[in-house]
This record gives sequence, structure tokens and C-alpha cells, in this order.
Amino acid sequence: MKKGKKITTKILGIATIPTVTFIIMIILCAVNGVKLFETTGNWIAFFRAVTSVMLTTFALSINLNSGRFDFSIGSISLLSSIISSTICIKAGLTTPFMLSVSLISGIVLGALSGLVYVLIKLPPIIVSLGIALFYEGLSFAITNGYGVSFVANAELISFPSVAHYLEVIIIALCVIIILFDYTRFGYNYRALLSGQKVSVNMGIKEIPNAIGCYAIAGGLMGIVGFISATNTGNIQMALNFGSIGVMFTAFLPMFIGGFIGRFCNERIGYVLGAVTTALISLMYARLDVDSSVQQIVTALILVGFLIYLNNENKLKVLLIGKRGLHK
Repeated sequence: MKKGKKITTKILGIATIPTVTFIIMIILCAVNGVKLFETTGNWIAFFRAVTSVMLTTFALSINLNSGRFDFSIGSISLLSSIISSTICIKAGLTTPFMLSVSLISGIVLGALSGLVYVLIKLPPIIVSLGIALFYEGLSFAITNGYGVSFVANAELISFPSVAHYLEVIIIALCVIIILFDYTRFGYNYRALLSGQKVSVNMGIKEIPNAIGCYAIAGGLMGIVGFISATNTGNIQMALNFGSIGVMFTAFLPMFIGGFIGRFCNERIGYVLGAVTTALISLMYARLDVDSSVQQIVTALILVGFLIYLNNENKLKVLLIGKRGLHK
């Protein structure tokens, strides 16, 4: 009986937020006379959003969980996509090569960011802001401020399809779970999270692990940059911290995923958090909601969810009483 109750609780904990969001989005669209998923383009847009947000959430959470707030992930996404698209255009390479180059570029740029952090020993926020400015400036210098355009190059905009995005989601999720849950690197990462000083005294090397975290986050953002570039065929410049906005797309799914992660693997929670926010984004697009309204509504949802998390126990007491809470 208790086992069945635990399984039910897990299923409800995992499925409730995405399911309720899905139902609400369908109702909002129906009230306005549109379907949430009507064309193939809607499905592609949805899975594109899930993939990009999931990867960004992974990248942000890796360092944030270790107390390292990394503002540079957006600039890594930008610069890696510029490097990969520029190389592929000049060499006449195709989309798979662009994805590979973008991934490798992201890993290298992320590792360099981590190396700077461990060498100069300043707070990670300050270091990441400096790195973001440097990578944005480098992107501007490479393209002479004009960005990159390959709209007419069919070989480099042939990626978008539901199957491609599903492949990226499944592969990235499996790699991250294996890397952080079943390897020595992941063991060291979790040990440092639990107790940094004790772990270091036991012989765990903090510096290589930190650089590795930055490199992995960079690789994930390299893929995000590739997805963004192949979607539009254009890469626009971002200066004066213009690239930082990318990371803010990950906050809501990260908190939702953290909550869902109580009932399953945390990374699966992040995927479901990305699914939830992608449903909301698709609803915005289908109803043609103004961008300023989108930002306000998303901010309100985030604040409301944080208020709930901070008052969760109080709400449980109000709903089921103290006796029910301790059963």
C-alpha cells in the first residue's frame, strides 16, 4: 500500500506541472479560436524551444549549483556559432560539420572561461562578466560588426526538424546523466557540492573539476548557438552584455525542474521544465502576444513559483493540517 502511494506521488510530482500547463495553454488558445499545435511548423518550434531551453538550463545549473554564477554562457553561444558558421561557409562544409565545430568551439571557449576563473581567483560573477564582454567583442571583430548570414545556403539551414531535435534532446540528456551520475568526474562534482573543504582535504582536485564544468557548459551552449543560427540563417551581434539575456530563459525551467527533480532524476526534471516553458512560449507565438507582455507574464509566473517554493510547508499545513503533514 505504501509502495503504491509512493509511486503515485512520484507520478503526480513528475507529470502535474507539464500536464496542467499543457491543458491551460490549449484552453487559452481554444478561447481565442486557434489550436496550440496546428501545423508541422508548430511542432518544430516547440521542440526547438525545448531543446534550446533544456541545454541552456543544463549549462546554467552545472556551475550555479556549485555557487558559480556564469554570465558568459550567452556569449559562448554567440561566438561558437560565429566560428562554426564562418568556417563552414568558407570551407563549403555542411550542417553536421557546423554542429561539430560549434560543439568543439563551445567546449574550448568554456574551458578558457574556467581557466581564467581559477587563475585570477576573483568572484565568478566578475570573471564571467569580463569574459562575456571579451567574447562579445571578439564576435564583433570577427564579423566586422555585421554578423553572419547564410540564409541562401541550404546546406547550413537544413537542420530544423522534429527528429533532429529529439535526437539532440535524448543524446544530451543521456550524456549529462552518465557524466554527472556514473563517472568519477560526477562523483567528484557531487562531493564538492556536499562539502568543498572536506572533499579537497580528501584529495579531490577542485580546479580540474571546475574547468571541466565550464567546458561542459560551454559545449552545451555551443549547440544552443548552432540551433539558433540554423533556425534563422542569421547571427546578430550582441554588445554591452547583450548576450546575457540567453541565460534568463533558463531560470524558470531550472526552478520547475528542481521541484520535479524531487520525484525523479534532476536532469529529467530540467527537461520537463523546458517542456513546460516551451508550451508557454508556443502559446505566446500562436496568440501573437506582444514581447513586453510575454516578459511580464513570465516574470510573474517565476515570482509566483518562487513564492510557492518558499512557503510550501505553510501551504501544506493550511491545506491538509499538521497531522496530515506528518503522516
